[in-house]
Order: sequence, then structure tokens, then C-alpha cells
Amino acid sequence: MPVDEFGLIKRYFSACGTGTSDTLLGVGDDCALLAPPAGEVLAVTTDTLLAGVHFPNDSPARLIGLRALAVNLSDMAAMGATPRWFQLALTLPDADQDWLAEFSAGLNSMARDYNCALVGGDTTRGPLTISITLIGTVPPGKALKRSGAKPGDTIFVSGTLGDGAGGLAVLEGRLPVDTGAATYLQERFWQPQARVTEGLAISSFASAAIDISDGLLADLGHIVAASQVGASIEVDHLPLSQVLRGAAGVERSYQWALRGGDDYELCFTVPANGLAQCQRLIDEGVLNATAIGLVDQGQGVRCVDSRGDFLDTRDSGYQHF
Repeated sequence: MPVDEFGLIKRYFSACGTGTSDTLLGVGDDCALLAPPAGEVLAVTTDTLLAGVHFPNDSPARLIGLRALAVNLSDMAAMGATPRWFQLALTLPDADQDWLAEFSAGLNSMARDYNCALVGGDTTRGPLTISITLIGTVPPGKALKRSGAKPGDTIFVSGTLGDGAGGLAVLEGRLPVDTGAATYLQERFWQPQARVTEGLAISSFASAAIDISDGLLADLGHIVAASQVGASIEVDHLPLSQVLRGAAGVERSYQWALRGGDDYELCFTVPANGLAQCQRLIDEGVLNATAIGLVDQGQGVRCVDSRGDFLDTRDSGYQHF
């Protein structure tokens, strides 16, 4: 049976996420009414995913829903903010109800995992495009920014790098692997784990942070540009998963870690007086992070290998234009 716009919203999205007392009015009216926690400021981010650009055209709807919200949650994590609400602008070629049921299931699963609620948006007809605006909160003066890095700070990254690019290569048939490796790498692409807990944990001592969406070189480059500093990375210290090493080889794994993007891990800098606290969180298992280099007084990002040779850092990562 055909479904109109308002019926579509009511059926698939009216109860998406976790409604809480800070949502005074959610989906179904001209505007949402939200009540931020007293004394906190809003953190707002928007990401758009376009079929054929950010994911393959024939991708499963449930996985698209998971990924669409996860990439926004990663931005929130990089600011040390708590995600609370989101809005969805969904452009569809047609109102395929099977597709909508799967998409909303994936979106709802991710929203519940991170305790945030869908509170509005829009639907229209056209090429498949998903735009999400995520709203969170953070105490005044506590947000992590890109502009706080200082010479002498240690550069850390969370998790492992390169898996997202490896997963996309598997999906596109560029990396033949066995079933176990394919499952791991594709899950890393489709379901990146937004490091919200880690972002909150490091917010008391990190000097700058960013999430790695376009590749480590490109995103760390944003930190050094905003902070007006330089950085040196020891390539051999980059954390790689054993699955990626085995599937792609060491050289290609390092290239994907540096330039591949789609990891949605955190890159952050820590001054000397915060290193003990950072290490304590690592030892306690609260934070999975690896030191990979230092901030300095130079310009740009430089990479050094085990022989002390400087590597070419041109073509630093994904470019949207």
C-alpha cells in the first residue's frame, strides 16, 4: 500500500531512539522542543551521506542506517560532548517500505546504543541522500577543539587505523580475503564505534582532538593548521589490526592508516602534565590509545619511518572536491 510523507514518518521514525525528559516535543510537529541540561552549552554537527559516493549503491539499508548516525556520533566524541538528539533529512528515490523498515531498524539500533533520540527532520524524493544533524551538550569551556595543540604535546590515536579503508576495498572487490577477514573489515566500515566514552574521558587533559574520517594525515593536518604548529608521526608506531596486516600486507596497511579514512577513531594531543592521567586510563582499560608522535614548532605533518627517513605526505587523504 502506498504511504504518504506523514504516514512514512509516523510508521518508521516516530519512536526512533530513546525519548527522555529533556525532549519536550519530538517528531510530528513543526519544531522540536528540547531542554538542555542546566549550565551546559549545545554542540551541533551535520553529516551527509550520498549513495554511490559515501557507500555503494546496492548497500543494505540497515547498515546505511547504522553508519549514517555513527559518523555524526564520532564528531560529537571528538568534541568531548554528550549526544542527545538528532534530526534526519532523508531523500528517497521511492518509498520502498521494506527498505525503510530496514533503514529505520539500523538507525534506531545505533540511536539506542548511544541514548539519543530522533526529534524531527524532513523527507523528499530524489537520489538516495541521508543528512543527519546531531545535537549534544558539553559543560562551558570543556569542549575539545582542534586549536589547542602546543609544541611538546604527544599525539595519540584510539583503536586501530586502516580497517575502514580495508573494509571499503573488500566491498568494492579490490581486496580478496577469506570470510573471517571480510566480516571483520566490512563491520569496521559499516559500524564504526563512535568513541563517545573515550572523548568524555580525555576531555579533562587533552589539548586538541579530531575524529579520523578523511585519513590520519588529513585530519591531524586540521589540528596542526588550527593550532599553528607542526607534527611528526612515527609510522612504525601506527596501530594496525592483525586482520588488516594479514589481508593487505604491511605497506598497504600503513598507507590506508595514513590516507584511507573511514576509521572514525580519535586523534588527540596530550601535554606533558596530562600524560600520567592518559596512561592511567589506558592501563585501566578505559582508553585504547597509542602514542604515535609529537607536536613541534614546524609546519604541516611529517612522517618518519624506522630508518629515520621522511616519507612523502602529499596526497594526504580524502578530498570532497
